Amino acid sequence: MERLDYFIRRFLLVIPTFLGITVLCFGLIQFVPGGPVEQIIMQMKGIGAGESGGGAGVSGSLSEEQRKAIEAHFGFDKPFYKRYWKWLVTDRIGMKMESYKFPNKTAWQLISQRFKVSLVFGITGFILSYLVCIPLGIIKALRHDKMFDLISSITVFVGYAIPAFAFGMVLKMLFCGTVEGLWDFFPISGFHSDNFIDLTFLEKTKDIFMHMFLPVLCYMIGNFAVLTLLMKNSLLEQIGKDYIRTVLAKGGSFTRAVWGHALRNSLVPIATGFGSILTVMFAGSVIIEQVFEIPGMGRLSLEAIVGRDYPVFMGILSLTAILGLVGNILSDFLYVLIDPRITFQENV
Repeated sequence: MERLDYFIRRFLLVIPTFLGITVLCFGLIQFVPGGPVEQIIMQMKGIGAGESGGGAGVSGSLSEEQRKAIEAHFGFDKPFYKRYWKWLVTDRIGMKMESYKFPNKTAWQLISQRFKVSLVFGITGFILSYLVCIPLGIIKALRHDKMFDLISSITVFVGYAIPAFAFGMVLKMLFCGTVEGLWDFFPISGFHSDNFIDLTFLEKTKDIFMHMFLPVLCYMIGNFAVLTLLMKNSLLEQIGKDYIRTVLAKGGSFTRAVWGHALRNSLVPIATGFGSILTVMFAGSVIIEQVFEIPGMGRLSLEAIVGRDYPVFMGILSLTAILGLVGNILSDFLYVLIDPRITFQENV
């Protein structure tokens, strides 16, 4: 009952937390310079300058009524609380708002187009990271201070020290034929080939695999060292505890003590990242998607920020905030499944 009350309170706290995040971000983007109103005015000045040969008379030709009309078109003539209420309720957290940069397309239409691509990349990178890092961390713990542990640690830290975007550029140069004389194994950009529709099922699967291989490697390299060492250190800590020595003292084998007792408890810190599976569709690196020209959520968010496309940016932000908050609750729930002894009494 105590745990149920805790999770109910956590879910109820999602609402005010979400409102706080969106109010703050909505307020910031409303008042920063270079918004859609300023961009329209600059475009009008540029057109006027091209026609008259100079921009001096254009600012004077833009009357106050014209400026107010532009502000009214984007809704900036209304008080802040009315604009936020319209975005939150009428426009369904901005999803029904039309994009400033892409005419005749709502924020949800743009997000849904990129959603599937980022979902595939995100889930693939997430699952592969855990499938590789958890076994590697276990092996490193069982072979602590041996040659395998030393060599793997050097490899992990070298990979971690290389920025993901730089790693991606190196991979493109080596394996995508961008440099004459080197290998040309993988496509240089995109999510699939131009003739993807005409391919058979097996050919489509191979085509997507070839396009995903290098970007997924870049996605994994960022978390590789952290997950591996976290798994190793957590398991080493559990092996050194009294209950493991008790199992060994009672005649239990070391293998049974590790796999039957220590391993489950060592997964508790790893479960911290399990909740992020809800946000994997937004987890794609912006720079990696730029390097490989992947039409995903990261690239869309960058385009929205650079182009001051506030409806799209706020739509991505709001979805990320909701899924992130729910993901944190999911992590706590997984704590309980892994170790039923965990109590949340101190957090109440």
